[in-house]
Parts: sequence; C-alpha cells; structure tokens
Amino acid sequence: MKLIMLGSGTSTGVPRVGNDWGECDPQEPRNRRSRVSIIVQNGAGQRILVDTSTDLRAQLLATNIPKVDAVFWTHDHADHCHGIDDLRVMRYDRSNPLPGIASRVTCERLRRRFDYVFEGQFGYPTIVELRECSQVQLVAGFSFDSVEMPHGPVKSTGFRFEADGKSIVYATDFSEITPAMIQCFRSCDLLVVDCLRERPHPTHAHLDMALDLARRCKAKRTVLTHLDKSMDYATIGGKIPKDVAVGFDGMEVSL
Repeated sequence: MKLIMLGSGTSTGVPRVGNDWGECDPQEPRNRRSRVSIIVQNGAGQRILVDTSTDLRAQLLATNIPKVDAVFWTHDHADHCHGIDDLRVMRYDRSNPLPGIASRVTCERLRRRFDYVFEGQFGYPTIVELRECSQVQLVAGFSFDSVEMPHGPVKSTGFRFEADGKSIVYATDFSEITPAMIQCFRSCDLLVVDCLRERPHPTHAHLDMALDLARRCKAKRTVLTHLDKSMDYATIGGKIPKDVAVGFDGMEVSL
C-alpha cells in the first residue's frame, strides 16, 4: 500500500500569489506547496484519489499518474474540489463513470455546483457516479470507513482506507478532535493529518492538535499536511517526533 501526496499546502498554496513565501525558505523545494490532495494505491496498482484540488492537472502530470479508479471528497471547499474538471480525461477510455464517494451534504453541494460532472450534458457522458459514504463499503480494491469532523462551522469527512493488511487515514480540515475520530483512526499504519500552522486556528488543526491526534489514535506513522506559509519544512522538521514527517508535494510513503 502506498501514499502519494499530490499537494500539501493550504488554500492559497505556498508561495501565495505575489511570491509571498512567509517564513518558508524559497530555496527549499519542499516548501513549494500546491493545494491538498492525495493518492492511495494498493498492491494491485489500483488508485483512489482524495479531493480534486485546484492544482489537480499539474499534480497528476508531476507524479505521472494517468488514471485513478475512484474519487473521494472530504468536503466542498474550493481548494478541495474546484479541480474536478480534470477528471474528464480519465473518462475517455472507460465504459462507465468513475465511482465517486462523499458525505450526504458534500454530495448535494457538489451536484449543485458541478451538475455536468454527475449528470452529463449536451451529449457529453457522465464523468462521475456519485454515492454517499453510507451506501458503499468496498471501492476499487479498498475497504474504507469514514467519520464527520468539525471544520469550524461546517463538517469535513475523514477517511480510513484499508488494503493488503495496511491502513491509511486522511484527516484534513478539522478544528476539534472527537471520540468518533479516535475510534475510526485507531492504530492506523499511517495518519495524514491537517496541520495549518503552529498557532491555534478557528477552522484547522495546528501543530499541537495534529500531534495530539496522532498520539491519541496511536498512529504508527504520521505525515503533516495542509501547511501554510509559516510552516518552513526544515524548521518544523526539527520540532516533531521521529515517527512524524512534514509532508511535501510528490512525497511517497510505502507501507
């Protein structure tokens, strides 16, 4: 089982428009961050894409990924879904739409915003067949579980993927740790976790909260993601335990 981190940055990326690197060293390539998205791949080569980030096309080209077998969405915020049109090319050689999975609320919002993706339009085929998390247990060679997480005034979905006897958890965009999250993520082999900055934030996890989640769910390994311009790769790397890593675009972790 493998994690491929397509993007590791916050909604504005690093650097921000205007070449604003904040506290990040522009000479460190791992500080250049596109918007968050990941690939989870099993031993048979089947791939799940989580979130269609604003930078999806460039991310798939950079990691040489020509296709995926299913798509999951954590929520409908722009940085997590507005690259959805880049799925069109993955429909070209398929006889049926890509499987898509999200919470009930996220399904409703995605259908309103991107109706052509889920219904087809003007002779173009449906790109994704969207279903709610509660309706599916197995997708593209993976079993999965999900939990709703507080994300300020809204919710984001955390996912646990299992294949080949291993588990990868993706928990981004949360602002509070709940008992249901601990239960869903418990003893995972790899936790990929929201970590916007070192100071607390009203809608995202900060460094101490991210590390607390890793401890409480007893994650074997942890990767930090959704990092803003204050989170210099080398500086943060010197402050975290040895079983925790600072994520970066193009990072691969094999289990």
